[in-house]
Amino acid sequence: MGDMSIRERWRAEKTAAYLSRAVAETEPDPAKQALFRSMAEAAERQAAILAAEAGGEATYHPPLRARVVAGVARLVGPRAARPILAASKVRGISVYAGPATEAGHAMPTSVEQIGGRHKGAGGGALRAAVFGVNDGLVSNTSLVMGVAGAALEPGAIVLTGVAGLLAGAFSMAAGEYISMRSQREMFEYQIAQERDELERYPDEEAEELALIYNARGIPMEEARALGRRLVADPEVALDTLAREELGLNPDDLGSPWGAALWSFLAFAAGAILPLLPFFAGFGTEAIPMAAGLAAVALFGVGAALSLFSGRGALAGGLRMVTIGALAGAATYAIGTLFGVAAG
Repeated sequence: MGDMSIRERWRAEKTAAYLSRAVAETEPDPAKQALFRSMAEAAERQAAILAAEAGGEATYHPPLRARVVAGVARLVGPRAARPILAASKVRGISVYAGPATEAGHAMPTSVEQIGGRHKGAGGGALRAAVFGVNDGLVSNTSLVMGVAGAALEPGAIVLTGVAGLLAGAFSMAAGEYISMRSQREMFEYQIAQERDELERYPDEEAEELALIYNARGIPMEEARALGRRLVADPEVALDTLAREELGLNPDDLGSPWGAALWSFLAFAAGAILPLLPFFAGFGTEAIPMAAGLAAVALFGVGAALSLFSGRGALAGGLRMVTIGALAGAATYAIGTLFGVAAG
């Protein structure tokens, strides 16, 4: 944010106002409509402050990116468009995280309550690890079955399986790194903007928080008092503004390199299982052994995923085995056809 000119910051506030109005026009809930209209007015006020510093107002035309974002919000609705609205610095979208009176998600009424209810238990990382193992297991088992169906020698099957393991693991790691890096860059950019705005016009930032809390169920006077107390502590204020204005959660951000490493390891752990019988030197007998080992592992993965879905472990395990079996059988049949054609 520090390397942005005042005119660029003015343009960013004008864009925030434009998008807030677009969300208000799309939003069917009157309370949320009022919130986003108020956010648009607040952004316009902040733009006016910046314009005065820059020597006067200039002509503003919404950039193509802002028009596309507004179009997406109109097409799918602001709740579904929340991620791109957050990236475009539309304030107040945390109202789509759930109502203020939702059980277990009461709005804070003191500074001390801010942040504590946001702490996660690491369930997202565990879920990602399980899915990574599942991806590696299904994709490499299918690859092994496909080349086995083509009647290749065990050595060729191992070579193909190892290549599939490495290619898939590196692809997963690269994708996770890019995803995490992009998320972190967006957060760092947005929080830098909020830090600058908090220094320039703390009263306006406190009022924006009050508008959000009021829209989520807190009486306006209480919401304003809470907003002023939050803004009085810069660190708490930044954390709260990121969560409540922008819908960003700092606790969800981790290391891009760490995410890439764990993604690589999770995929590789699943992908190596169907290769173990070949590494053990069982020759052609390794093919049914690989299928059996994959089936047992898939059942375990399905049972583990039932912890996140609420389904029974037996049903989840059998469903995953069925999916894996169909994928393996299809690739084996296709490999067989290619083997016959090549022969």
